Amino acid sequence: MSEHGCPHSANPDSLQATLRAVSFTLNRTFSAVQMALLLGLTGGSMAVAAAPAPEPSTQSPTGTGEGSLVLSETTVEGTMGAPADLPPAYAGGQVATGSRVGLLGTKDFMETPFSAISYTDDFVRNHQAKDIGSVIGATDPSVNVPSKRAIIETFFIRGFNTSANDITYNGLIGMAPNLRGSTELAERIEVLKGPSALLNGMPPDGSVAGSINMVPKRASDEPLTRLTTSFESNGLYGAHADVGRRFGEQNQFGIRYNGVYRDGDTAVDDQKQNMQLNALGLDWRTERVRLSLDAYKQRERLDGSNYFGIASINPNVNKVPSPKKGDYALAPDWAYTINDTETFLLRGEADLNDSLTAFAAYGQRDGGRNALMTRDTLVNNAGDINVLAYRSDGQGTQKSGEAGLKGNFNTGPVGHQWSLAATQYKSEMSYKDLQKANYVTTNYDNLDFGPTPPLDTFGAVTSRTEAKLGSVAFLDTLSFLDDRIQWTVGLRRQTVESSSLTPARVKTSHYNESRVSPATALLVKVTDDVSVYANYIEGLSKGDTAPMTAANSGQILSPYQTKQYEVGAKLDLGSFATTLAVFQIEKPSAFTDPITNTFGLNGEQRNRGVEWSFFGEAQPDLRLMGGVSYTQAVLSKALVKANEGNQVTGVPKIIAKLGVEYDLERVPGLTLTAGTNHVGSRYVTDDHRMELPSYTVFDVGGRYTTKVMSKPVTLRANVENIANRAYWIGSYSGGDGSGLSGGLGTPRTLQLSASVDF
Repeated sequence: MSEHGCPHSANPDSLQATLRAVSFTLNRTFSAVQMALLLGLTGGSMAVAAAPAPEPSTQSPTGTGEGSLVLSETTVEGTMGAPADLPPAYAGGQVATGSRVGLLGTKDFMETPFSAISYTDDFVRNHQAKDIGSVIGATDPSVNVPSKRAIIETFFIRGFNTSANDITYNGLIGMAPNLRGSTELAERIEVLKGPSALLNGMPPDGSVAGSINMVPKRASDEPLTRLTTSFESNGLYGAHADVGRRFGEQNQFGIRYNGVYRDGDTAVDDQKQNMQLNALGLDWRTERVRLSLDAYKQRERLDGSNYFGIASINPNVNKVPSPKKGDYALAPDWAYTINDTETFLLRGEADLNDSLTAFAAYGQRDGGRNALMTRDTLVNNAGDINVLAYRSDGQGTQKSGEAGLKGNFNTGPVGHQWSLAATQYKSEMSYKDLQKANYVTTNYDNLDFGPTPPLDTFGAVTSRTEAKLGSVAFLDTLSFLDDRIQWTVGLRRQTVESSSLTPARVKTSHYNESRVSPATALLVKVTDDVSVYANYIEGLSKGDTAPMTAANSGQILSPYQTKQYEVGAKLDLGSFATTLAVFQIEKPSAFTDPITNTFGLNGEQRNRGVEWSFFGEAQPDLRLMGGVSYTQAVLSKALVKANEGNQVTGVPKIIAKLGVEYDLERVPGLTLTAGTNHVGSRYVTDDHRMELPSYTVFDVGGRYTTKVMSKPVTLRANVENIANRAYWIGSYSGGDGSGLSGGLGTPRTLQLSASVDF
């Protein structure tokens, strides 16, 4: 796979030179750090880590937060890397007291008229989470992660699918890493559940499940130098350097560097991973001006990976193959995926006066993916699998920007907090694809994918795509009775333009449509501890093109509007909080009507559900996170009328999760952890001829903190799926196709890490 230089755009030459220098410095710096840490993995470093010590903290020694026996590392971590406008950690330190909610800006969770949660860096590190799914899927009952280390990270939120393609980085779409994001990039990982066209605009893939935002790390006023070594069965070793400093008479200039290297065998047979990350965050702040520059380079190679589990199932199959332990490889050892990303992002805001702020951001991402994969079809009840082998390379550039104003004013007794913003996103991609159908037939119980397929003629560009997303949005939050009642209204006009091109850049199809997406939300603070809210908000997805066989062949449909209605309540007891939400989401889909032969929005999926979640400290030494959700995801309109009313493929009705942390009083510095995840039954196809049973997995772990030679040290150990339960996860995308495409569940996996602060 070709390597790219430091990303650049039509900016001044001086900026391009600066960015190239940053990239060069990152690579040189990380090479030295990486060498030192890898030497430590085999000797000195691990010897030091063997003597535990607490990470820095500003909380009391008794601790009330996540990692409290790390002498409350939560408070330091919560502010150390966080931009000034990020809310502090909630009691327990696992989540924040609020988050950015798109165009609404930063909101306290009790004043947010939507269902949102923000995970802290402490939560990520203590769970040893290396990807986004391991963070957002750990304890949230509304989130289901349907695959592990597949070609791309995917997630179900409220029964709808989204993927790594639609994750934002520092609020900009298209700037997160390709296919899979490294958690070491983020100080916070924020999740807003449900459609959010008004708040965030339409994401590149048009998902409506929810929005995920990675908040970059920033240097705090306290110096930080943290080195972490890690191990994951069966031999995946890693090293992570996290360094932050501030400079200037008022600490106005900050630098934060994160470097990661992981390499080795995963817990799945014949699967290997190599991950390399260099990330640099610079910021400058004064009383009225805040500027930042983020630049990172990530490269992952995953050997022994497939497209997704068993990607499709023939109509004659009515028997589900028995699940095997998660270490059973569903992919050939010659398969691989390489994804690389080089990104820079500039963001700034200036307070024009006490009630008006201007803001702007611009980012560019270069890179893509290169893969040699299989796409497998289950052909009969005997477990025979037809294998399609294909080579695919997609490379391109994405540019994303926003600019706007936000402010506040009063009209008599009514307060107003308003925002006006314009966004622009552009993507250009070129693809090189070559496939070999019916490459081999094998059997699920004795997989043999044969030798590396003869795809040596691969190399020519086979297609190109261009896409542009532009929008203008305005919202106003009206406040009454000393902010006890807050009513938000707004709308966004979104323009969606996309083109398909030949290798010679001749357009074969073109699409340019616009749509207005309104939203409204009402929040009432019944007391200081209780809030209730209701909202109506829409999502937006690009319309499809009628196929050649339809009577309206070639017609391009307008963007699809997904509608959400939600009612919820939030209770904050000071150190423990709980939320309850009831929702309905209606998403249209397109197919050709068999009677009229007209292609149109003839289908619909309607999800109705209730979610109960909780987080915080039940008592000073006990932290709880989890909840229960019930989701009825039905095909309210379907091509096959017999399927109408059926639960959608791969979406469980019941999900229940619980994460527990307990500080052992008799052994100061020792925290015991445990978790459980129950997922209800899922259907394998929309006609319900096959069903996967429910499954429950248990995780256990612990961490110990102390000091060695006055240096804080934290040791962590987690075991996922301790009973080594065998199960099929489900469908990676939902909808008719294959409820086995999520592949097999996570095998029993041991994770170890040791962190030292200098």
